[in-house]
Amino acid sequence: MKKVLLSILAFTAVNCSLMAQTTKLFDGKTTTGWHSYLKTGPGAWKVVDGALQLDPKAPDQGDLVTDKEYENYELSLQWKIAEGGNSGIIFGVHEDPQFGATYLTGIEMQVLDDKGAEDNKKATHLAGSLYDIEAASSAAKPAGEWNKIKIRKDNGQLTFWMNGKKTIDVKIGSPEWQEMLNNSKFKTWKGFAAYPKGRIALQDHGAVVSFKNISIKEI
Repeated sequence: MKKVLLSILAFTAVNCSLMAQTTKLFDGKTTTGWHSYLKTGPGAWKVVDGALQLDPKAPDQGDLVTDKEYENYELSLQWKIAEGGNSGIIFGVHEDPQFGATYLTGIEMQVLDDKGAEDNKKATHLAGSLYDIEAASSAAKPAGEWNKIKIRKDNGQLTFWMNGKKTIDVKIGSPEWQEMLNNSKFKTWKGFAAYPKGRIALQDHGAVVSFKNISIKEI
């Protein structure tokens, strides 16, 4: 009986390990696994020095989204932004022609040059924030430097980390969430945060921005 129990435990542990495997969303060389929102191909995004980078002067501008949809996961990556730049990591994106932009459905972790960007007047718009909903509890590194982030989404519980520090922890649909949402510009947006499963997007906001070491662990 003891051997049977040990075998069951070992089998369960292996299965859990397999389920929690980390997958690279970006191979560092190609745009495989990504496409421009509502289009085919990477658009204005290209691979530069092992990072996905937006060329704001290239044709076919638009947010870059994953080919696959995800629901519960830990997303890890690094980002850096040009001086004065603005971008974001948007998730829970429902790709549908009725929604002309990723941010109409997706929730955003802000990417910003906090010092030089025009959109730096509100705390909830600074880098690492749950955009326009909750301010990050610590500041990002300056423009031109890499910031390491992790976004965990687990049955509606959102937790953000930036450079090793927890910056956001809130549950979608909770009284706290609803209060913050009612004080945001999203309060009347019917599609916003309405899709538990969706694509992950890297935002094109007109500035040079780079993302690398992008990986996901589904939970």
